[in-house]
Formats: sequence, C-alpha cells, structure tokens
Amino acid sequence: MYLPAAFHDQDIERLHQQIEDSRLAIVVTHGEQGLQASHVPLLLDRTAGEFGTLRGHLARANPQWQDLANGSQALVIFSGADAYVSPGFYPSKAEHGKAVPTWNFLAVHASGTAEVFSDAERLQALVSQLTDRHEAGQAKPWAVSDAPANYLQSMLKAIVGFQLPISRLEGKRKLSQNRSAADIDGVQQGLAASTDPLDNAVAQLMNP
Repeated sequence: MYLPAAFHDQDIERLHQQIEDSRLAIVVTHGEQGLQASHVPLLLDRTAGEFGTLRGHLARANPQWQDLANGSQALVIFSGADAYVSPGFYPSKAEHGKAVPTWNFLAVHASGTAEVFSDAERLQALVSQLTDRHEAGQAKPWAVSDAPANYLQSMLKAIVGFQLPISRLEGKRKLSQNRSAADIDGVQQGLAASTDPLDNAVAQLMNP
C-alpha cells in the first residue's frame, strides 16, 4: 500500500480495532489461476504472533483455497470509513484557488501465508465463534448448535478453514493531515454537515 508518512498509521492497537470493526474483509491471492479475491468475514486473535492471526473459511467449491494450501502469500484488505473531500471545504481555495478533490479514508492491509484445515471439530469451533460474534446483536441469537447435527456436518464438508498469521501489517489513516489547520477544520465541518452517515463518521475521526 502506498503510505505517505503523514498518513502512515503504525498504532497496532488501533489497526487491530479496525480489523475487528470490519465485518467483511477481502482476501487476495495469486496462484496458478492468476489473481483471485474473496469477500469473507474473519476473526482476529490479537495474541497469536507478532501482529496477530486471522481465521476464516472459504467455500470448498471456491478454488482460491488451493492458493492458500499451496503457500501463496495472501493480502487481506480491511476498509474503514471513507468520504469524498470537496475543494469547497478548504478556506485556502478562496485565497488562491489551488485545490482539487480528494478522498479521506481508513484502510488496513494484513498479509501472510496461511494454513488450511478441514477437520470438522476445528471448523465447527471456527464457525461457532463467527456466528456468536455476528448474532450477538439479535433479539434471539441463533447458534450453530441449533442446526440438525447431520445437516451441520454436511455444511462443514462444504468449506475449508484457514489460519493466517500476520507477517506484515500496514495502516493508512488519511484524514487531511497534509493540509493546514484551517483547511482541516473546513473539511471536518463540511463532512459533519453532510447528510451521509459515512461522511459524519469521518468527521468524527478527524476530532483531535
């Protein structure tokens, strides 16, 4: 990822939090079939390895898992809040007109080499943890154990799990840090006044 110094986020705790806040990641590999990407929910174990370890699963019918099994490096992309930044937000535009549009956003890239697994007990533990996490906000949370045992076993046979120790972790936090204080304030006010919740979220992130 292109990381100008002003936007390079090296706060591991904050990067881990963004990973956990991202409900869906993009897993990218390059193997015999070229580039492949899948959108998958993942779990992060912050304590396993230098930068943590990601765990998830792919459909067995998805050939991308074979890239992981063959030792292909994987890049996992987590996108955070983002917002279009209009030149009209900058007070400096009124002074000299030297302004162009840009985008403010958060992004985390994690990469490493994965281990794949297919044993039913390990897969069931994985999908149970994923389910419990995402069902937590439901009025009546569904649990993996609610499914008939024979049906569950057939579903587990249709997926392949993977565990990816993160060997490289990069964060980009582009929030107008390269602008003057007045321009930063103008961007924050402009985004805060927007009717788009994502714009408002970026405005909140720009608070000192």
